[in-house]
Amino acid sequence: MSSEGAIVIIGAGEAGTAAAIAVRQRGWPGRVVLVGNETLLPYERPPLSKAILIDESNVEPRLIVTPERLDALGIEYLHGREVLLIDRAVDMIMLSDGARIPYHRALLTTGARPRELTIPIAEGSKVATLRTYDDAMGIRQVVGSGCDVVVIGGGFIGLEVAASAVSRGASVTVIEAGPRLLTRSVPSPMADLIRAKHERSGVRIETGAIVERIDISEGRSSVVLSDGRTRSADLVVVGVGAVPNVELAQAAGLAIDNGVLLDETLATSDPHIFAAGDCCSFPHRLYGKRIRLEAWRNAQRQGAAAAANMLGENLPYQEVPWFWSDQYDETLQIAGLCDEGQIPIARDLGDKGLLFYYLAKDGRLVAACGFGSLGVIAKEIRYAEMMIARRLAPEGKALADPAVNLRSLLA
Repeated sequence: MSSEGAIVIIGAGEAGTAAAIAVRQRGWPGRVVLVGNETLLPYERPPLSKAILIDESNVEPRLIVTPERLDALGIEYLHGREVLLIDRAVDMIMLSDGARIPYHRALLTTGARPRELTIPIAEGSKVATLRTYDDAMGIRQVVGSGCDVVVIGGGFIGLEVAASAVSRGASVTVIEAGPRLLTRSVPSPMADLIRAKHERSGVRIETGAIVERIDISEGRSSVVLSDGRTRSADLVVVGVGAVPNVELAQAAGLAIDNGVLLDETLATSDPHIFAAGDCCSFPHRLYGKRIRLEAWRNAQRQGAAAAANMLGENLPYQEVPWFWSDQYDETLQIAGLCDEGQIPIARDLGDKGLLFYYLAKDGRLVAACGFGSLGVIAKEIRYAEMMIARRLAPEGKALADPAVNLRSLLA
């Protein structure tokens, strides 16, 4: 294996850091360079909408890796720098500080950015999105007792911010354009449970509400709906999805399709360049289609898988998609990909939680989602995940019966 060029990883989030560590652990003898555009050490993003907004004492970012660990592994961390260009003709990375790094393999883990509103927003309006530690600290400084917060978007991020804000004593309103919360993520009965949980905690939720513009009046933002109603706020938090960061890949002439286009081994249209995490789309054998995932665990595992394949393992990435979201003292977990058109099978565990299972036309379990007590839901979803990975076709009656131990279905 040649080590003349470096393994250069562009993006120092979960995927990029996991890849850097995996490359070294797999015996790569040459340079490993991790490039990040933030000045902080690599940190985890899930706590940004939860612990960072709620904790009274410790508001430091939760590090993925320490400087001592980076030094021990011989990983060069170039922070606070942008990659301006990938010169594929000579396998060279060009940085914003003028540095040029020749690469043996490059990995794009450039992530995604919050989708912006396309409506008029008055200058001076206090409007925030959440993606970085600085974003979270900015929101934290405003949110507190007596503060009015309007959250635009009833998806995972919006609801997590709402839960954190109301826990800090803020008055919170969630505005969702769709007919219900989490339209693309969970079945309607589960969305109703989650809505009820928020409303019991004091969050006001308005669905089917279209935001027309954001004005400013007497130093406060005014969210104007299409029916003329207004909602005043000290802070408006926007959580309406994410856009993959593909500009660098596009400028390098790499193929793009809802993210950087990859094959099953996570290679781009250039065999010397791979990608992982939120920025890319890839074919998944379990679902027979190309998908793009915005999830912590996928980023972590995909980064490690890309590292292995950059070093020649050439294995297809087949991890079952898995998502989670904390909602107050309960958890929402999803394994697989839920199809809005399928009729799910319900498994009612009473006050411990509710689960739904999705079967393909051939009877295979392809997805499951659950909401309730962490200990119970985590175990049930883990068994479902194993069944999905093994392409098992459990009986619907068994899935629906809470008396049936799901572990017994793995046989």
